[in-house]
Amino acid sequence: MNVVGVKELKSRLTQYLRRTKKGEEVVVTERGKPIAVIRPTEANLSATSLETKLTELARERKIMLPRKKFLSKIPLIKISGSSISATVLEDRR
Repeated sequence: MNVVGVKELKSRLTQYLRRTKKGEEVVVTERGKPIAVIRPTEANLSATSLETKLTELARERKIMLPRKKFLSKIPLIKISGSSISATVLEDRR
């Protein structure tokens, strides 16, 4: 999140609007006090990837990302006998 004074925002508006298009928020201050927030529209937010959004939330300490990939370590279970679909069909009779 960028913090910018009114005077600098006026002189570099195009630069801050480009940042907003990329998904960043800009907090506008007047004499050191926040008075406004410029944020991207919903159309621009949907264009950013899910990973980018999660990374930003983690950077702001709103969420914690997992450190390990748990699903890749789950072993496959092999079952002997007839298939599940055959068993279900037999039970329906």
